[in-house]
Amino acid sequence: MNVVNIIMHKSGFVNIVGNPNVGKSTLMNALVGERLSIITSKAQTTRHRIMGIVNGEDFQIVYSDTPGVLKPNYRLQEQMLEFSRSALVDADVLLYVTDVQDNPEKNADFLEKVKRLSSNTQVFVIINKIDLTTQETLENLVDYWKRTLPQAKVFPISAIQKFGVVQLFDAVREALPVSPPFFDKDQLTDKPSRFFVDEIIREKILLHYDKEIPYSVEVEVEEFIEEPPTEQHKNGIIRISAVIFVERESQKGIIIGKRGMALKKVGMSARKDIEEFFQKPIFLQLFVKVDKDWRSSKSRLRHYGYDLN
Repeated sequence: MNVVNIIMHKSGFVNIVGNPNVGKSTLMNALVGERLSIITSKAQTTRHRIMGIVNGEDFQIVYSDTPGVLKPNYRLQEQMLEFSRSALVDADVLLYVTDVQDNPEKNADFLEKVKRLSSNTQVFVIINKIDLTTQETLENLVDYWKRTLPQAKVFPISAIQKFGVVQLFDAVREALPVSPPFFDKDQLTDKPSRFFVDEIIREKILLHYDKEIPYSVEVEVEEFIEEPPTEQHKNGIIRISAVIFVERESQKGIIIGKRGMALKKVGMSARKDIEEFFQKPIFLQLFVKVDKDWRSSKSRLRHYGYDLN
């Protein structure tokens, strides 16, 4: 019986790529059933390649969310683009996400790579946000993508409304190659706990600040201590100390705000989501420091985990 199960087991890497702000992270979270990727209305919210693992008795799907494809203006964006390009190399199934408002001609070079990939890799074109368009427009988009990527399967969905997500999940599962699992069956992601604390804090900064400030920010957890259960905290408590790095002294003042109120608002909002993520009480301390021009420094990017080499 065990031999049969091993032979019939399916596993594969399902990588999600596409232009910024088309709903890749929303789709990733819907497919995984967990909130692993930042979701905001702002572009370029995903900076890393984040894996979400879905396990069943006879399958394991390793989803991978990637940054939106863009023309890089500084070294950080170059690293983000490399994460997206790397997703073309190791995909068993590639989900190319577009939406009803996306410009198909944008980042044509990357799309050309997807076209070449579709000759020997399963490619699914995901037309997202169909709740925001008409039936006629949607039909025209489906026809366009069938002509553009004739070897790909086209799936119109609304990730935020969960419309078409189950059908897409079933198609992905069917397309997986026969293989033993790549990760332990109880593993949800390849990222450590601290990574998701960083991401939740950065999400709150994206939501609470305007213009360039959120894009100049990096977050690093300096202390993550899980304390055992006590009379007061039956499930234990996690004590977290994190630093918000900005590029300039003026940005530090904006992040902190008058009498520290802006930073306090970020901390309260982040703590609530971190408690939901870990299902434990959280004691969160936030500090703000300047790391001058970190987005253009190769050594600092490597320190923050962006350098692929």
